[in-house]
Amino acid sequence: MTDEIKLPVQMIEIESDFIGQRIDNFLIARLRGVPKSVIYRVLRKGEVRVNKKRIKPEYKLQADDVVRVPPFTVAAEPDAISVKLSMVKDLEQHILFEDADLIVLNKPSGMAVHGGSGLQFGVIEALRALRPLAKHLELVHRLDRDTSGCLMIAKKRSVLTHLHAQLRDKTVEKKYWALVSGDWDNKMRKVTEPLKKNTLQSGERVVRVDAKEGKESETRFRILQRYQEGTLVEAFPVTGRTHQIRVHTACKGHPIAGDDKYGDNTFSSQMNKIGLNRLFLHAYSLSFMHPGTETTMRFEAPLDEQLNQAMSQLTRK
Repeated sequence: MTDEIKLPVQMIEIESDFIGQRIDNFLIARLRGVPKSVIYRVLRKGEVRVNKKRIKPEYKLQADDVVRVPPFTVAAEPDAISVKLSMVKDLEQHILFEDADLIVLNKPSGMAVHGGSGLQFGVIEALRALRPLAKHLELVHRLDRDTSGCLMIAKKRSVLTHLHAQLRDKTVEKKYWALVSGDWDNKMRKVTEPLKKNTLQSGERVVRVDAKEGKESETRFRILQRYQEGTLVEAFPVTGRTHQIRVHTACKGHPIAGDDKYGDNTFSSQMNKIGLNRLFLHAYSLSFMHPGTETTMRFEAPLDEQLNQAMSQLTRK
């Protein structure tokens, strides 16, 4: 049985970082472990007050607002993550850039971006343990657990909001390297199959091409190198659907090496023999406008040893 903690009434004065945030989102982020349905219920009942007045869930916080949060019972936080754990400590070596506003990380394959589904912690929890004074660390975007490469983490809410606006406006450029099976057609520079996300009874997420109900999706491709065993392609996702690159390559008959969900077992087994035991999908480069300096920044994340070693074993055409 999960231990519970009873939180007393809280009076919270709004800091500048939270100006403009909706009250419902503010509470959801602050009251981790409290179901969203409970948060919306207390908002509807008027138990949350701002400056002693009832507010609606869509109310946007203002400077110097004082929020009254009623008593809540929440699940106890799991044991603190030790910064001595090798997986946590090693993240320091994966930081490509860090300043007062954000972190750009070369995320290792096999590490989830956040905890949950049986995982005690992911990248964001590990970074919070490593940076205890950075109180507002949040993921700007996500990468699949088995995908490596460039990942942005904001240190301030204002930075998070700015970068989310860039993602919506499609001014953030993310490019991936993927090793796919077969001989990629040079004319196939764009894949636009609509994608629908399905959740199985087990909780596993599977994405399928669905012409009727799928969401508009687009990935652009460029051939980097042809091999006897497959093709190394650069993928530029114009939209950001779940598993988009993996499904778009697979639906064209060129699944990614090591993909245990959408891949080809024969191709993956062949790659296993040359030492590739992970998904060959890597977020190689990232370009965006820095919210503070308003200068364009571009980062490249080096391939890990296993990807480099596997590429050295392939036969160039």
